[in-house]
Amino acid sequence: MSDEQVPVEKLTYEQARDELKVVIQSLEGGNAPLEQTLELWQRGEDLAKKCKDILEQAQKKINEVTAPDAAQ
Repeated sequence: MSDEQVPVEKLTYEQARDELKVVIQSLEGGNAPLEQTLELWQRGEDLAKKCKDILEQAQKKINEVTAPDAAQ
């Protein structure tokens, strides 16, 4: 993890997902000091929320487009 991380809110879904994978691998390694582990955990939580929010927005748009009323 670099010291100059892009703010989570500026990441695309793909960027957030890919960084989340790296965070998970780092946490699973278990070699980081406690302070870094806590920072990684928080970043991971933020990235996971970003991904979830984007997917929920996409699902909402799909539901709106495919709703019976939208076919008219």
